[in-house]
Amino acid sequence: MSRVLVITTSLRAKSNSDLLAERMIAGARDAGHDVELVSLKGKEIKYCIGCLSCMKTQKCVQKDDAVEIAEKVKNADTLVFVTPIYYYGMSGQMKTLLDRMNPLYTTDYRFRRVYLLSVAAEDEADTPARAVSGLQGWIDCFEKATLAGALFCGGITDAGEAEKMKTEQAEAYDFGHSLK
Repeated sequence: MSRVLVITTSLRAKSNSDLLAERMIAGARDAGHDVELVSLKGKEIKYCIGCLSCMKTQKCVQKDDAVEIAEKVKNADTLVFVTPIYYYGMSGQMKTLLDRMNPLYTTDYRFRRVYLLSVAAEDEADTPARAVSGLQGWIDCFEKATLAGALFCGGITDAGEAEKMKTEQAEAYDFGHSLK
């Protein structure tokens, strides 16, 4: 099957998005995928400085954890980004990481399918729209890649609350099981 890279972007302890990502990963592994998890917790990821040196060298001039993560992204068949929704958008740390993936733009990256799992206190159907749109904007820069699917789990507020939410856990498992 596929080499799946899951990147969780919540920095909160007992993160609901991390809890649901665990269920999603279980589903993906049960479907036969080789899954690697990268959490942004404890990672140093500096802001892109816009120098565009990476367009010539395929390497970022900054030295931090984003360099290693970019290499993992480049070599994965399938990417899954997991983010809490902050102010109706992806987390700032996810956006910062996406900006730092610029060195991949001119490389022979492997990924073709990109997915998004998002979690929020709000539970309106349009809550994840801006996060999906932001990720789609990034994907649009990689002509061989496509947004293959998204799962939104809303109405989850308190840290660790997802542990009690069996429906959302089942949805996350099924989402992982359906990854291509």
